[in-house]
Amino acid sequence: MSSIAELSSVPFGRLLTAMVTPFAEDGRVDLSLAARLAGHLVDQGSDGIVVCGTTGESPTLSWKEQHQLLETVREAVGPDIFVLAGTGSNSTAEAVEATRAAAASGAHGALVVVPYYNKPPQEGLESHFRAIAAAAPDLPLMLYNIPGRTGCVLEPKTVASLMDCQNVVSFKAASGTTEEVTQLRMECGPKLAIYSGDDGLLLPMLSVGAVGVVSVASHLVGLRLKAMINAYLEGQVSIALQYHEELQPLFKALFATTNPIPVKAALELDGWPVGAPRSPLLRLNNQMKDELSKILSALPKH
Repeated sequence: MSSIAELSSVPFGRLLTAMVTPFAEDGRVDLSLAARLAGHLVDQGSDGIVVCGTTGESPTLSWKEQHQLLETVREAVGPDIFVLAGTGSNSTAEAVEATRAAAASGAHGALVVVPYYNKPPQEGLESHFRAIAAAAPDLPLMLYNIPGRTGCVLEPKTVASLMDCQNVVSFKAASGTTEEVTQLRMECGPKLAIYSGDDGLLLPMLSVGAVGVVSVASHLVGLRLKAMINAYLEGQVSIALQYHEELQPLFKALFATTNPIPVKAALELDGWPVGAPRSPLLRLNNQMKDELSKILSALPKH
């Protein structure tokens, strides 16, 4: 297990898992299972856990539930594992309040998504993130660009303008292109730690300057992802490429429909009763579940 001190060259380690939120049969958040799952993810190579992000179904969680999840996971994994809280909102006031609460609860950082639906201009995005940064100046922030979900793009020049906020330290790149990493590095320099938001693009993004990944697949293959990252960093590119290619079918299957529907099904196949996603999301259909089961069974045993 890597300590925070050992990973000081990157703000949150190399492999972070965007953790699912387990639900009991009655639909309530299963905090006991969340604690066990978080510990398992650490045992499987995660340097950090992101709670209440996209994969954690934040849109259907109350702020109280999100606060409980953060505190539960922090207690479960201990002080040497990074815990980030998803605190984004399309309301600046709500995001400010949630980020302050995360800081007060001892989070190591906050994942702050671009405001969704209301599609602010770049000036509005800059103002939004400045307000969040000022609200919790000692809490490191990871800005999160995922235009396929938000309908709005946070442009690299806007991120560069925010670099005078000392707690803007990282960026989750989920636009689906490696070009985003290059543009961010050219605009912001090495001070901004860029994380891939897509398991399938992790290796290509490492090659153009990303430092790690906020992963979904690490629920299932965390040790292999960690091995791929380490192989690349140690110059063993052919080994990293082998992992990348072996895991592609799983990466694709986990996004064959809306995340986190497939990963919750995969966890259930793996013996973790994390429950169905909350409505309006549904369980994975039987045909997709059968395909996912075959892919999991076909993964090389190493």
